[in-house]
Amino acid sequence: MSRTADKPAQQAQLSRAVWEVLAHHGIERLTIRAVAAAAGCTTGLVMHRFPNRQALLRHARELLHQRTRDRVEGLEADAPTPLAALRAVLAQGLALDDETTTESIVWVGFLAASVGDAELAALHRTNTRAWRERIDRLVSATMPGWPRDRVATTTLALIAMVEGAAALASADPAVYPPTAQLAMLDAALDAFGFTPS
Repeated sequence: MSRTADKPAQQAQLSRAVWEVLAHHGIERLTIRAVAAAAGCTTGLVMHRFPNRQALLRHARELLHQRTRDRVEGLEADAPTPLAALRAVLAQGLALDDETTTESIVWVGFLAASVGDAELAALHRTNTRAWRERIDRLVSATMPGWPRDRVATTTLALIAMVEGAAALASADPAVYPPTAQLAMLDAALDAFGFTPS
């Protein structure tokens, strides 16, 4: 990567390299040197954008949020009903294919990394709260007559089921294949009283 390359292209190349390292090697191997190797550039160029590993981690966490946010916004916009939107958005949080399985592994890695890092923990909370707010809004739209406390409890239960299933599936896909995960989601939706309109 040339130093004279335009800044947006350089940023995009570094972001792709950050994600590649995360996806193939895990959060513990996300280093300036690894990103430089993946981007085909010098460590100095990476350090110009990310002066330390903490900056890399912050950027990587934002990448995860951006990837999932962009996808769910499209799913929500394309859904014909609020229930269809709720199911589609929740389903993308499962580990159903290579992309979502990688995202689940990366998410669990950030959860673990945030335990001893207040800055990462705050960023992780901010992004997971945005996810909760989206699901809460979709539950409310699907069940407009529900009281506020029922919406909130249902939202948290659905998120816990989806994120738990994704984490388990990413570690043991033979026991939690995509068909089983989707059946779990549908059973949860049915148990809470969601029915197709």
